[in-house]
Amino acid sequence: MSDDLVVHVVEDDLAMRDALLLLMRSASLPARGYASAEEYLAEQDGRQSACLLVDIRLPGINGLALQRELVSRGADPAIVMITGHGDIPLAVAALKAGAIDFVTKPFDPAALLDSVREAWQRTAETRRRAAAAAEIDARLQTLTPREASILALLTEGRPSKIIAADLGISPRTVEHHRARIMEKMRARSLSQLIRAALGRIG
Repeated sequence: MSDDLVVHVVEDDLAMRDALLLLMRSASLPARGYASAEEYLAEQDGRQSACLLVDIRLPGINGLALQRELVSRGADPAIVMITGHGDIPLAVAALKAGAIDFVTKPFDPAALLDSVREAWQRTAETRRRAAAAAEIDARLQTLTPREASILALLTEGRPSKIIAADLGISPRTVEHHRARIMEKMRARSLSQLIRAALGRIG
């Protein structure tokens, strides 16, 4: 588990918040508590994907509004909502907006943990994909303008002879550039190179 990936528990009731934090930690899930959505937003960046356990009924910014705020900041939050029976329409709206799940009070601890683990795993995967994309972007920045042009043409499916004709260079020069591109991009095959490039420049 990532050292900086914790379950953010946003719950205004102190006794409930402490109980939830204890439950998370008993399941080896690092957790941090907040008394309000405003407190969470003040302490966290709000733009990085995060795993949250949020009471939908909060003073000030409620759980659904918090979810919408995080999405508006460009985050991809993995949220499990805690709801009362009367809040189910709000919880359904949260699901439609991308929440992982909602659990109703009084909740089954095992079921709650299952939902939180799903949110945790999605957060970890989102962060993994973001890190991989950032690494590819960094590698793309190392390409020369000529290499970047050739890579763009490769992603269009053009063979070396056509690329050479388009750029007014020899096919051998294209092959030399392609080898350098694959080295810089750390691609083991042309298909791997194109898949990586299409994900960032396609």
